[in-house]
Amino acid sequence: MQKNTYYEEKVGDLMKKWIIGLLVVVVSIVGVLFACVMSGAKTTANGQANYMIILGAKVKASGEPSLALKERLDAAVPYLKKYPHVNVIVSGGKGADEPQSEAAVMANYLIAHGIEATRIVKEDESMSTTENLRYSKKLLPKNETAITLVSNDFHLYRAGYLAKKEGLTADRVAAKTPESVTVQLHIREMAAVAKTWVVGE
Repeated sequence: MQKNTYYEEKVGDLMKKWIIGLLVVVVSIVGVLFACVMSGAKTTANGQANYMIILGAKVKASGEPSLALKERLDAAVPYLKKYPHVNVIVSGGKGADEPQSEAAVMANYLIAHGIEATRIVKEDESMSTTENLRYSKKLLPKNETAITLVSNDFHLYRAGYLAKKEGLTADRVAAKTPESVTVQLHIREMAAVAKTWVVGE
């Protein structure tokens, strides 16, 4: 009886160590992911790149940009007015529940806020961040690889990582993340970063 108790205690101690070790690993991974996401959350662009790419986000059934997309556009407008030599690619296709492409909605919003239509190029086929960058790259002039990325702050680390994989050199304009979805989007983005590290997209 005592022998069985001794082995049960040993197994119990070993299980506790494994659980604690697993928790430490999980917390460490989450910490690294959070640090990476936050590392891209600041604006670094200063007008050096001649092309801006605004990454698409949800369009409402009414045809209006979602809060996240509106924040991206509202961050882009003053930048484009400050640097009139910068042209802009608005990138985003039409989801099944969207009345028109994200690119079309973005272009209309920019024009309504004083950005000349001649400076805007629409990329309206992409359905993911990887495709945003891959398809937008095809619209850049030959040998043009320097870009300014615009997205919500939580999204810019991964967007920059994917841009580099496409052979692009990106600085960034960080838009705010709507407060109502900040926690949700940061958690989802950490999972997306982990997936990108594993599968490359």
